[in-house]
Amino acid sequence: MRRTPWFLGFAAIAILGWAATTTAVSAGADQEAAKPEFYTSKVRPIFQANCFRCHAGMNRRGGLSMSTRAGMMKGGKDGPVIVSGDPASSRLVKGIRREPPVKPMPPKGSKLSDADIATIERWIRAGAVMPADPPVN
Repeated sequence: MRRTPWFLGFAAIAILGWAATTTAVSAGADQEAAKPEFYTSKVRPIFQANCFRCHAGMNRRGGLSMSTRAGMMKGGKDGPVIVSGDPASSRLVKGIRREPPVKPMPPKGSKLSDADIATIERWIRAGAVMPADPPVN
């Protein structure tokens, strides 16, 4: 009968401990992104700087209002822009990532930073939670 070297047992314990810590950190991150405050402090400023000019208040290009979650779920002429819990299927993410066949957003100017895109993806993955009536400026 062959014995497992002692150091492999320690390696397995270390790997399992790392996996548990990583899962706990991701779960905490998802809990943060699932709060309305995450939208208000992290996501809304990105939308304000890049999207609201054309898709908020009285401006609803393509029929899309990003002022409320209901507006995004309803979407514009092409349908909903977010699929709650699934950023990869969300038209919003495809647009800001500039993935065809979705029209690239914002259409003029520079592409959103990878960090901003990751923040929006994280928010959608956590359920796209927004305050009941976010103010639009």
